[in-house]
Amino acid sequence: MIDDPPRIPVQIDRLPKDLQKMCRDLYTTNEQREQKPDNYLQPDTIYCGDARQLLPQIEPNSIALSVWSPPYFVGKEYEEHLSFDEWQNLLSTVIRLHFPILKPGGFLAINIADILVFKDQTMPRIQAEAVNRKRSPVTREDVLRAIEQYPGYNRYQLAKLLGCSEQTIDRRLHGNNIRGGKYEVQTRVKIVGGMVEDWALQAGFYTYDRRIWVKDAAWENSRWASLSYRSVDEFEYIYIFWKPGITKFDRRRLSPEEWKRWGSRGVWYIPSVRSNDDHEAKFPVELPSRIIRLLTDPGDIVLDCFVGSGTTAVAAIREGRRYIGIEILEKYVQLANNRIDREKEKGCQRILLECQDDYGFE
Repeated sequence: MIDDPPRIPVQIDRLPKDLQKMCRDLYTTNEQREQKPDNYLQPDTIYCGDARQLLPQIEPNSIALSVWSPPYFVGKEYEEHLSFDEWQNLLSTVIRLHFPILKPGGFLAINIADILVFKDQTMPRIQAEAVNRKRSPVTREDVLRAIEQYPGYNRYQLAKLLGCSEQTIDRRLHGNNIRGGKYEVQTRVKIVGGMVEDWALQAGFYTYDRRIWVKDAAWENSRWASLSYRSVDEFEYIYIFWKPGITKFDRRRLSPEEWKRWGSRGVWYIPSVRSNDDHEAKFPVELPSRIIRLLTDPGDIVLDCFVGSGTTAVAAIREGRRYIGIEILEKYVQLANNRIDREKEKGCQRILLECQDDYGFE
């Protein structure tokens, strides 16, 4: 008797040809794999290590949703060792390693922001004239007229003539009142969305959606605010990518009011975490909670491969999902586990109170 071939949970022949072989190899049964299920990373656990090494140890086709916020390349403790090329390699590799482990029809959601102070060696060291910050009324035209009248004067003599400092003469002539210092590399905004999309497309994903998270304005991170027309940092992006396969759409996941307020809205207004005393870059629980509720069902496994303080795991527990977390720093693994323990304790207390209300237990 010939066994039936393994059921492939996606119509392979309808995929682009470059994805067909990848998916045929991927959508096989566990019995056909050399690696046994016991060797896979187990749900409801936070693992310490590099995501690039641990992601291949997750069971293929098992993750309903991966939602995470990677290093933003802004000099935080956990990323300060990375060059820009290394940062790009980290993100592109992590995205690629997600394709085998997500369920067909599952989602990869990446919360990220543009790099607001990207150092660019090619950018001219020229700063706009900040009129409101001038301490001397002397203009460039005043200096040029004085030079024309007294061509032999040096800048110190010109300064005495015009009643200003010699630095003012130099600034008016050469415009070298440059943000960050006369010889510092200048910075500009670096748009990251296009890079993230390219990495996802190369991995086999397709761009499904994007949301904008409007948070509290980070004024202290905007040192150029008084020296240019640049805006303050008050929003981030959530890019959502889809793995080919059947995606269940169920409006019962949210209430009608939730669908109206945020489920079908492209802009989400969620306050930032008020205190980052135990981790440099926490996002509010509401952010992953919305994504989890929108894109998964109870019992599904949610992954965060940059789990940090454990916010995604806490959100998964609250929404009745399982979780896998990966974090490279041991101190944050401990922090995440402590938060998870507290969340589970709160859950037990809620259940106890509900039992007391329902059955009159004391």
